[in-house]
Amino acid sequence: MITMRQFLAESTTIATVGAAFGVATGVGLSVLVNAASPLPATVSPFSIVLGVVIGGGVGIVAGVYPASRAARLDPITALRQE
Repeated sequence: MITMRQFLAESTTIATVGAAFGVATGVGLSVLVNAASPLPATVSPFSIVLGVVIGGGVGIVAGVYPASRAARLDPITALRQE
């Protein structure tokens, strides 16, 4: 069970970091649009939090099946196959 938690933590961390980079890119583009055109472009704090939470949720959902498969493998056998 500990191994599955480790895999889930890794997939959630990777997805959350990706979501944070995506939010940062979106905020940067919003600032660029604001500066380059007369169109108003803003990003609400709720959208930022929602983006990171959804990114973490996707990491959990997408990591459950691979984590459960990897947790059932014998480490020695898994290393021999690579």
